[in-house]
Amino acid sequence: MNYCMQEIYEVHPAASSNCYMQSTDYCTYIEENQGYSSCDAQVLHSNNIYMEQAWAVNQPYTCSYPGNVFKSEYSDMDMALNQYNQPEYFTEEKPTFSQVQSPSYSQKKGYIPSYLDKDELCVVCGDKATGYHYRCITCEGCKGFFRRTIQKNLHPTYSCKYEGKCVIDKVTRNQCQECRFKKCIFVGMATDLVLDDNKRLAKRKLIEENREKRRREELQKTIGHKPEPTDEEWELIKIVTEAHVATNAQGSHWKQKRKFLPEDIGQAPIVNAPEGGKVDLEAFSQFTKIITPAITRVVDFAKKLPMFCELPCEDQIILLKGCCMEIMSLRAAVRYDPESETLTLNGEMAVTRGQLKNGGLGVVSDAIFDLGMSLSSFNLDDTEVALLQAVLLMSSDRPGLVCVERIEKCQEGFLLAFEHYINYRKHHVAHFWPKLLMKVTDLRMIGACHASRFLHMKVECPTELFPPLFLEVFED
Repeated sequence: MNYCMQEIYEVHPAASSNCYMQSTDYCTYIEENQGYSSCDAQVLHSNNIYMEQAWAVNQPYTCSYPGNVFKSEYSDMDMALNQYNQPEYFTEEKPTFSQVQSPSYSQKKGYIPSYLDKDELCVVCGDKATGYHYRCITCEGCKGFFRRTIQKNLHPTYSCKYEGKCVIDKVTRNQCQECRFKKCIFVGMATDLVLDDNKRLAKRKLIEENREKRRREELQKTIGHKPEPTDEEWELIKIVTEAHVATNAQGSHWKQKRKFLPEDIGQAPIVNAPEGGKVDLEAFSQFTKIITPAITRVVDFAKKLPMFCELPCEDQIILLKGCCMEIMSLRAAVRYDPESETLTLNGEMAVTRGQLKNGGLGVVSDAIFDLGMSLSSFNLDDTEVALLQAVLLMSSDRPGLVCVERIEKCQEGFLLAFEHYINYRKHHVAHFWPKLLMKVTDLRMIGACHASRFLHMKVECPTELFPPLFLEVFED
């Protein structure tokens, strides 16, 4: 299809083929051996070039010269075109985006919906279309050509060597920029939708901001729908919390009531011994003074839980021996003081890393201090510490247990109530719940390391320094 468009006029059915045109160039559409086809056209203004047109594919037409008339199927009617300054058929409004997408409009005007049918072709060059670009179904090549032309204002520099009669298809589209651009306009590509660099960057920024906003809203929506404790779970949480508070030495006043272990005790490393290899007996004797009441408080905590008391005595002993060091380590870790870099044992004795290490725990002390430093950012309350202790207590993987399924069910109940309570608390730490569960693993590792370290202490320390309850709990 050849064409030239500088000024195009639409002729009303009442207009004659002999009417006089006030223009220098005109287009006459001719179909060989067939009747003429109609063309809905508008005057092309330099500031607002816009045309929405449906025409027969591969329909040839010729360019007339000044003095000719616009020929159509209504050529038997005569009427001067200049009588139609603003006729009613020139005032049709441009379709809205929703109108263009409607099936009825597609059938009427030749527009295609925003989604592509199989093997959809570009309306400019006939290449495979990739989407709806600037109000037309086009390929990537024509989309980019049209955008660059408008952004860089290149169309005034385009020039056709063949009087604007070039056929534009996917083979010849790069041979004549003027005819290609005119065809882009003719098929309805909108210049006002092309953004300059600043507007495009602003649009991308707005899109990213909206995307991030939606992401935050979805995250907030997800968080908002996380379940909180049921009435039964609240009752369980209450029992566990009260058990912890009743058996936690000094409570929330531990900082005011703690006493620092003298610096000269257990602070200096043992001469000619690997780090933590030898035990400072003076420091060890100080620790053994508080170990018995610390173990007793763990036992009292467990006995205040009805589900624990309902277990066979053999299982109770196995669970207590397995979790005792883990719970004592947790209670010490949550009382880590970053200012003095100390842990408070049993709510009364503040010790440094070196004192705890040389006093018998060796490398285990590093794990407890590291745990305390990590937990300091969690800001755990008494309920969360209590539920952690309950989860550690009811561990169904302890060797020798009889009621494994029953204990596992109890632990699952604690975990579910714990998770719902975390939802209720709404911590601002990202991924708080999985991070907190990882601390359970850390505490289990501390317990396993202490079991190995206990054998070393029995070799290094006199038997009379070990309290009976200490031996009963940690000896196999």
